[in-house]
Amino acid sequence: MRLVREVGYSRNAGYPTTTWRSGTEKMPSIRRVARAGLPTSHGDFGIFVYEAQDGKEHVALVMGFEPGTLKKNEPVLVRLHSECLTGDVFGSRRCDCGEQLEKSMRLLREQGRGVLLYLKQEGRGVGLANKILAYTLQDEGLDTVQANLALGLPEDARDYSVAAEMLLDLGIYQAAVLTNNPAKVEGLRSYGVEVVERLPVQVEPNPFNICYLRTKREKLGHLFPSSVLSDERSAGSSANGAS
Repeated sequence: MRLVREVGYSRNAGYPTTTWRSGTEKMPSIRRVARAGLPTSHGDFGIFVYEAQDGKEHVALVMGFEPGTLKKNEPVLVRLHSECLTGDVFGSRRCDCGEQLEKSMRLLREQGRGVLLYLKQEGRGVGLANKILAYTLQDEGLDTVQANLALGLPEDARDYSVAAEMLLDLGIYQAAVLTNNPAKVEGLRSYGVEVVERLPVQVEPNPFNICYLRTKREKLGHLFPSSVLSDERSAGSSANGAS
């Protein structure tokens, strides 16, 4: 798919903005609208805010390079992280999102160079309220997929075109992707980013999320090492902890 880059100027922001669009206009355009330095407990990042046509704001945390300075055949460590208020902010144990975010940022620090995309895709793209409604059904015994379907929602409503556009705007054409989800790899590839490697993000299950992880493996195609998610381990937990 051919992508077209358009450069403009934001009077409000006071610096040039970049928009990516596809030649077929099927991909939502994005604009880079703000940037700053962001010191964190995991090191110093540059934070870049992108605005999509639907008004959603997505974030890129960049470490170890200036956008536009990489060679096209230079792979970069990348994490695509979907927003999860309950896990990332409140430390919910119903999912593994917060642990994956923390581990990804630690790996980026250890590597010394990479990008974390924080995508506004709460609840696998169905939104916060729908996710909490699905929690209620999960407390009654449904798994995360069954709960979404019972509410008339898709299993997974995410699209990774915006993520690909963000990477291309940062000058990243090849990526080593931190993910347990093959759909993210295929999503990036379908929109023009070459994925040279998939690297698992291993976190320790707990009694509240182990059946959720099992559902992600069995129904959503996520990949987990047997040492992290064994059948014996999963059999000892109920489905009510799924998210």
